[in-house]
Formats: sequence, structure tokens, C-alpha cells
Amino acid sequence: MKVQMVFTDTHAHLYDEAFSGEEDQAVERAVAAGVTKMILPDIDSQTREAMFTLAGRHEGVLFPCLGLHPTSVGKGWQEELSQIEGMLGSRRIWAIGEIGMDLYWSRDFEKEQEEVLRLQLEMAAKADLPVIIHSREATEPLLRILKDCRSLGTRGVFHAFSGSPETFRELDRLGEWHVGIGGVLTYKNASIAKTITEIPDTRILLETDSPYLSPVPFRGKRNESSRIPLIAELLAGLKGLSLSELADRTTSNAQKLFRL
Repeated sequence: MKVQMVFTDTHAHLYDEAFSGEEDQAVERAVAAGVTKMILPDIDSQTREAMFTLAGRHEGVLFPCLGLHPTSVGKGWQEELSQIEGMLGSRRIWAIGEIGMDLYWSRDFEKEQEEVLRLQLEMAAKADLPVIIHSREATEPLLRILKDCRSLGTRGVFHAFSGSPETFRELDRLGEWHVGIGGVLTYKNASIAKTITEIPDTRILLETDSPYLSPVPFRGKRNESSRIPLIAELLAGLKGLSLSELADRTTSNAQKLFRL
């Protein structure tokens, strides 16, 4: 009898309005494709209840997190963080995230993004939880903050990692950091395809960032967790592994980091 490979999607917004009315079917398609566990990163209070409601219908398959996304950091960030702190003791979560810095769209709240990130890193350390880091046009300030907060012993994943081998080595000096690899790996001339060959297998996680960043041949269409095997197949070839070996290693990495 053929044994089905098991994958974990460590970053999927399956509660996003892009899946409206089809959330459960998307989960079912993922499980049928061997993606038996999916981490749900939080964004802000606007979508949080939808995330927990969906996760509640798929216990043991969907694993919700709490966090304030950097692009959601605005004038009301103190209230947003207060809500998160209030929920930490009453909701079962598996990470603080999606947190970080995003200076691509705007720098209007750059100082606030930095303060919010530092506070959430402290939350994670206190709760003994990993973090899910979002970084866009912000590598330098993020590395500086992680250096400042190194004593917290923070562990986690850089979601949609697109940095250089040098950036990963710098992260590696700062603690137990993983990289999330998704659909961008399948894009023509994607630099991560070269970088990933220099990153240890023990630090690699699979992700989709659904509904965004669909892999080829679905680029431009709504992404979902069932497409993890497409990413895994290309990644396995780049790492010189069989697809089964890649599935086992990345699933084991996810289990250890998120304590699934």
C-alpha cells in the first residue's frame, strides 16, 4: 500500500475574504493533497474572529496564532496590542505572528512598527512561543532589532524569505531562525532558488501565504495550501532530496518549532 507523504503549510491565511464561502473546501483539498497541518498567522482584530472560528471547525489541522501585522500598525496600535495580550491567556495559539516590519508601502509608522515589534517579541518570550516574521524592505532595521533583543532567546521563522545567504548566516548567529519557502521559489530567476542551496535542511519550512503568491503554473490565481506539493517538488530537487525526504524533513522542522 502506498504511504501518502505528509506536509505542513506554515503560513496560510485561509480565513481571508478571498476564500469566502469556500474555506472548508480549501482545507479539505489541502488534507487530500497530504497537507495535514496548516498554521494560520494573525493580521489584526478585523479578521481575528474569522480565523479562530475556522480553526475551531478543524481542530488538529488548523493552528491559529496571534499578532499585529506591520501594515496594520497605525494610530490604534496600543488597543490592538492590548487585545492580543488579553487573549493570550484564554486562547490556545501556536505562535506570535505575523509580526515584523514593512517599509515597502509606507514609512509613516516606521517608529511605531519598531516599537510594536519589540513589544511582541517580548510577548513571545514571556509565553515561550515562536514568532512569525514579516519583512519587506526592512532587513537592516529588523536585524538590528533582533540583535538588541537577542537576550530574549526568540525563535521563529522569516516568512517568505528572500534574503541572501549572508542574511541567513547573520540570522543564524542570532538564534534558532528558520526560513519559510513558498511559491516565489517557482518564479523565473527567483534569487531564493540559489540561496536555498546554502541553507541547512533543518532550518527550512514550507508555506503558501495563501491566498497570495501562487506557485507556477497557478501564478496570479488564488493560492491555497493544497499547492504545497508543487513547491516541495522543486525544493527537493534543489536540495538533492527525494520528495519524500523533503516532506519528512520540513514537517519535522515545523513540528519542532511550533510544537504541533
